Amino acid sequence: MENSFYQSIVNFKKQQGCSLPDASRARRFVRRLFEVLFICKNESDNNAFEIQSQLKKLERQLQLLLFPVLHSEEASTQQTAQFFDALPALYQKILLDADAIFNADPAAKTVGEVLVAYPGFFAIASHRIAHQLCRQKIPLLPRIISEYAHSKTGIDIHPGATIGESFAIDHGTGIVIGETTNIGNHVKIFQGVTLGALSVQKDLASEKRHPTIQDNVVIYSNATILGGETVVGHDSVIGGNVWLTKAVQPFSIVYQQDDVSIQDKKSFTEPYNYFI
Repeated sequence: MENSFYQSIVNFKKQQGCSLPDASRARRFVRRLFEVLFICKNESDNNAFEIQSQLKKLERQLQLLLFPVLHSEEASTQQTAQFFDALPALYQKILLDADAIFNADPAAKTVGEVLVAYPGFFAIASHRIAHQLCRQKIPLLPRIISEYAHSKTGIDIHPGATIGESFAIDHGTGIVIGETTNIGNHVKIFQGVTLGALSVQKDLASEKRHPTIQDNVVIYSNATILGGETVVGHDSVIGGNVWLTKAVQPFSIVYQQDDVSIQDKKSFTEPYNYFI
């Protein structure tokens, strides 16, 4: 290969600058923080001194992650302190999510099962962490964290999305929640739900592009709700496969009716043995 190719790589990297956090280290940070907060592998995990020690190590890890994007040791230290000051309240909010998932799912036998085995819980917990960093206006790192959770769970929640207390995700695969989505308290959503934008024009990036979901709403699988002016009123139910681009009043039920035909297989003339 010619030297010009190597130089083009160098030039491209120079354009990006040395301001990218280590993505693999960011993934390890989120995973370890999740384990320290919620998972008990042995007796030492139940020791307050050990938990304090592990969190101190994680503080240092976050400082190292922040330095490449903030370019200042002082700023990295201040932002790390702000994040860990917010952690107790964040922890309590995530525990409410775990309870909400447990109470909403008859298949869950214990809250512990939710903590260790439910992808929806990991996605929500990761979002809470990423959203806190987003609120602190940390560049890049929140998105890396959200994409890590996306890759692990199939649930794509932008770190900018605002989500209230006691949020429950059931199954979850294929859920997409956009950047300016606002979700109230005690909301439950199922797999395949999209809370998206009607327009993807770049010049509207700072506008409210995604829907608002008020308190006590249930959204069933594969529903698509689009647009910044679309408000789903509190205590509403959105049925499966609904396509919604306009506001819904509180206490509404929105559903789609399909005509389903049933007939004897022996008399059915159309081919039904498909290969995809």
